[in-house]
Amino acid sequence: MVAGFCSRLRIRELVDAACPVRDVAELTHGQVIEVLVANRLTSPAPLVHVREWAHAWAVGEAFGVEPGLLNDDRIGRALDAIAPHLDHLAGSVGLAMIEAFGVEVTRLHWDLTSISLQGDYKQAEPGFAAPKFGHPKDRRPDLKQIQAGLAVSSDGAIPLFHRSYDGGAGEVGQVIPAMQALQRLAARNRC
Repeated sequence: MVAGFCSRLRIRELVDAACPVRDVAELTHGQVIEVLVANRLTSPAPLVHVREWAHAWAVGEAFGVEPGLLNDDRIGRALDAIAPHLDHLAGSVGLAMIEAFGVEVTRLHWDLTSISLQGDYKQAEPGFAAPKFGHPKDRRPDLKQIQAGLAVSSDGAIPLFHRSYDGGAGEVGQVIPAMQALQRLAARNRC
């Protein structure tokens, strides 16, 4: 069932178009990511155990991927390859979902929440949300946090857009830029 949905969403095709591999590769990044989607949905396993999961769950038959090739290094290379393209891939798969299943997107629901973090976070990598003290929803002001915003469809709460924010950023200042980003994303392409 998962293989059928992945096919309808064109996950393999879209990942392979954005992240091509060398001709000598035994698996494409799209094949690996498609299998990881199935793993996350059926029986999430740590990366070092995906190969065993793939043998037990007939991944070879369902996806045409030899389970023995799914070692943690190969999975890590696929994840590294798609990392710079996540927004593009999420948008492309989202568009495929809208087209394949007729998801209603004329109205979206936006929610912002905080995620409290344990540990020491001195400095975030450039381009990523910075853990900071703020006003967490779980009322744990002793912990640093990041914030996450999610837009979902009004006809079934299907996630369509997301953004992460610094932990100390004010919520009011995040809503307008998020709506503007959604507006740019949904703008008509006038060829």
